[in-house]
Amino acid sequence: MLDPQERREKAMAIFSEGYNCSQSVVKAFADLLPIEEESLLRLASSFGGGMGRLREVCGSVSGMFMAAGLLQGYAGPAKGPVKNRHYANIQHLAQKFKELHGSIVCRELLHKPPGPEAPQAEERTPEYYKKRPCREIVGSAAFILAQYLNESEAAAKTEDIE
Repeated sequence: MLDPQERREKAMAIFSEGYNCSQSVVKAFADLLPIEEESLLRLASSFGGGMGRLREVCGSVSGMFMAAGLLQGYAGPAKGPVKNRHYANIQHLAQKFKELHGSIVCRELLHKPPGPEAPQAEERTPEYYKKRPCREIVGSAAFILAQYLNESEAAAKTEDIE
């Protein structure tokens, strides 16, 4: 069983080191993922700032989805139950995130106007961390994912018994 609070704190610490929101979530689960860490971080790098500072889907949510896909997703042209089950799981994760934060969209979480921002990331200063909820958002995404993985592991064990 995963400790959701431990994964939350780990993701928040990773974000504080300067990794983007998406990288912070996936790196907090890197020990479980079937991909080498540098490749994982490169893959996640494009999703920070709501996909390259476009302020679309929050990078934390994208990181949560990437990790879920690597752990429980399908490969190839899946149809029917396999694809439907995975999409239902992703929607479940999104709903849990929305319940906490009200949205999965970066600009809405940060109260920013529509449209992309300049591609230059802001410098990570103490003021940056004070004015931005990103560190906490990263932590909650990791917490949600850890809880979900625990629940799905428990459900799989129950299915095995029946």
